[in-house]
Amino acid sequence: MLQKLLFYAVLILPCIVSCSSRETAASKGKLLLKDLTLIDGTGRAPQPHMDVLIVGDTIAAIGQGLQAEGATVIPCSGKTVMPALISAHVHVGTLKGTTAAAGNYTRENVLRQLAMYQRYGVLQVLVMGTDRPLLFANKLYDSLLNGALPGARLHSAGYGFAAPGGTPPPVNGMDRVNRPASALQAQQQVDSLAALGIQTIKMWVDNYSGGPGMDAAISRALIQAAHRHGMKAAAHLFYKADAEQLVSDSLDIIAHSIRDKEVDDTLLARLREQRIIYIPTLSLDKFAYAYGETPPWTNDEFFKRSLEPGTFQMITDTAYRRKMRESAGYRRSKAAFETALKNVYKIHKAGIPVALGTDSGASAVRAQGFSEHLELELLVQAGFTPLEAITAGTLNAARALRADDRYGTLEAGKVADLLILEADPSTNISNTRRIAAVYKAGEEVSKGPLQGE
Repeated sequence: MLQKLLFYAVLILPCIVSCSSRETAASKGKLLLKDLTLIDGTGRAPQPHMDVLIVGDTIAAIGQGLQAEGATVIPCSGKTVMPALISAHVHVGTLKGTTAAAGNYTRENVLRQLAMYQRYGVLQVLVMGTDRPLLFANKLYDSLLNGALPGARLHSAGYGFAAPGGTPPPVNGMDRVNRPASALQAQQQVDSLAALGIQTIKMWVDNYSGGPGMDAAISRALIQAAHRHGMKAAAHLFYKADAEQLVSDSLDIIAHSIRDKEVDDTLLARLREQRIIYIPTLSLDKFAYAYGETPPWTNDEFFKRSLEPGTFQMITDTAYRRKMRESAGYRRSKAAFETALKNVYKIHKAGIPVALGTDSGASAVRAQGFSEHLELELLVQAGFTPLEAITAGTLNAARALRADDRYGTLEAGKVADLLILEADPSTNISNTRRIAAVYKAGEEVSKGPLQGE
């Protein structure tokens, strides 16, 4: 009898490891996460005492009391599991230190920044129009898209579209942006992007930062050409009038908040009817004025570890803060943020899908990884429940990427991209920051930014 007990102990003990263990499905074939509070990403109420069985890179089963012969068992009592975050509007590769530039766009820098997103539990990103030819050379894009390389999976909108002489100016790594002078040229440029395997195009249409806006005939041609190739069209905008014009031309994604006026019932009805996805990028508008003062996250390690070198010194410099506070755009930016909060809540309550996106990585103050968690908190500030904000950052963002068949929720058959958290974010959205482990395709790839790799 004693020999038999010792035999079973030898079999069982190696399979019992902590919830932050490096034991993975890759080495064992099966992974069983035990006794979690489950947030599945659909908005459904959290389910306590649930088990998640992962086989290879896929969720095989979710339920209570699951058993799986040969599985590595990870006790997770007291912890919460949710889908990994997805950010449907970012920029990768052009930022390094406090400067954005074409010369920064290297394979090493791209991979470094995708690793940063991964540490913060963001495992899919859509780069909105600022990628460069290096991405499409030697099948690098394919490897990043399918997750063959470390870090977040990268979806690309290729080279964006803007008005000649308009936003964005051809500096800070923006020199590859297309600037069609005619509807025909716009169509031809979209054809070139389609050949790269791009599924979404990005266009800058407004003149908020000065210079000409995009002619409506050009934006209409871009949308039509994208649809001809089965691609979605996303627009950088600021003004309600631009949104109305683009919606009438069958735009698919509004990639920034409407910030000059509150949306009305007519526009809400059109957005709902056409199932347009709304990406509010609230954190962008918050960052546009926040460092005129001292925001509450300034000395938070979760924030500081996301920063590019030199950024903390820049944003805490007295002269920098004074310059921002005294700038002509300071009050305008604060007003734009408040309007953005009102509009995203009205849009959400009207049944229009809101997806998480932040514009992180476009400049040093838009910290990659941290911005995505701040965005969730700002959605809650706008009036979302924590579960609604999480759905924006998981299922709805996956839909924006056209990846919701495999990602965005925790259910059998989906890829096992998930976060294990120390506390339940449905009771306090800031608990998404309390990362115990990040799993990409069934393998633990990080313990979060505070605990290192």
